[in-house]
Amino acid sequence: MAPFLEEPSTHPEFSSKPKFDGGLLDLPNRKEHNIQYEPGRTYVEGHDEYEYDDLRPAFPDVHWEPLKEVPYHDRGTKGDPQFRNLLSDATDIFDYNPKIGTEIDGINLAKLTDTQKDDLARLISTRGVVFFRNQTDLDIDAQRELGQYFGHLHKHATTAAPRRGGLDDIHVVYTDEKSKNQRANFSPTFLWHSDVTYEMQPPSYTSLKVLTGPSRGGGGDTLWASQYAVYDLLSPGMQKYLEGLEALHSAQIQADGSIALGRTVRREPVITKHPLIRTHPVTGWKSVFFNPGFVTDIIGIPKAEANAIIHYLNELITTTQEIQVRFQWQKHDVAFWDNRICNHSASYGFAPHRRHALRVATQAERPYFDPTSKSQEEEMNARYGLPKVSKDGSSQSNYND
Repeated sequence: MAPFLEEPSTHPEFSSKPKFDGGLLDLPNRKEHNIQYEPGRTYVEGHDEYEYDDLRPAFPDVHWEPLKEVPYHDRGTKGDPQFRNLLSDATDIFDYNPKIGTEIDGINLAKLTDTQKDDLARLISTRGVVFFRNQTDLDIDAQRELGQYFGHLHKHATTAAPRRGGLDDIHVVYTDEKSKNQRANFSPTFLWHSDVTYEMQPPSYTSLKVLTGPSRGGGGDTLWASQYAVYDLLSPGMQKYLEGLEALHSAQIQADGSIALGRTVRREPVITKHPLIRTHPVTGWKSVFFNPGFVTDIIGIPKAEANAIIHYLNELITTTQEIQVRFQWQKHDVAFWDNRICNHSASYGFAPHRRHALRVATQAERPYFDPTSKSQEEEMNARYGLPKVSKDGSSQSNYND
């Protein structure tokens, strides 16, 4: 368990009288600071009267029919390429790095117009994940309504839903001081995933709002990795090879985990075949569509070769820093990402803090590949006159810190 600091009930008083301490005279005009700091320790909030008790996790004992295909029309195709409707209310916008991650200030997600929502979808499609701070107006009903604008909401077959009824399409993330640390159960690469890619129509636009979490510096960050950028890391020969392959995505591991805990699997687990390289309908960019958590095999090639590709893609996603973004949450912050083009991973190390968040995910189109589509790097380099990236190891320079 990580060390923690209980917040003091009173602040120390400082005397204005000179005092002798260790050979230094503390004069009246010497500035006193009321800053209390312990390295690696953060204040742990108490929750005797928890305002989100009705949104804590429950595992309903119900059974659902298999999912059927539903129409999907990506709202991002109607968004303004310069995002002018969305940014008309913004006070600041900045990218975390060139490949992925953008934060916008001044936007109230609960009060967006339809044209602003369309711009938001286009921005998420372009940047992978977009962050919004302090969205106090976006309660669960508003978050759900915003998700429904983008399409049919996904209902998870095994994970927790809120205690409050009628919210089966809300996924609850919840850990408190009584929860066991599960770090030893998973490898770090396995924790990276894209949500429910085993479905026939895996999610697109997905929002996660943190209701309760560690104070700043207390851990519990989330990381995202761009699969546009993973595609661009590959050599032209590898890109071409993977464009002809399909991967199997399986729900069986999640189902087996729920059964082992004595919980109901609300919908029969499925195994679905998806292209390993897909095209995004809004940007037209190619991306790898690979999931370290759910991909079990690659079809039509020897097992040893499939395992090598799986290992290689795992390594690119989880260890290539320039394609990743890391977000340090505060209460009421929202991340909005596109599961079609991002993998993400939670991080451990926030015990004994309570961490409570709600996720809403929209079902998207069946993954497809258009051989005439371009890569993100190809289009952006042409747009801004940037040099072609060397992929053969030539012309290297030492840029290490």
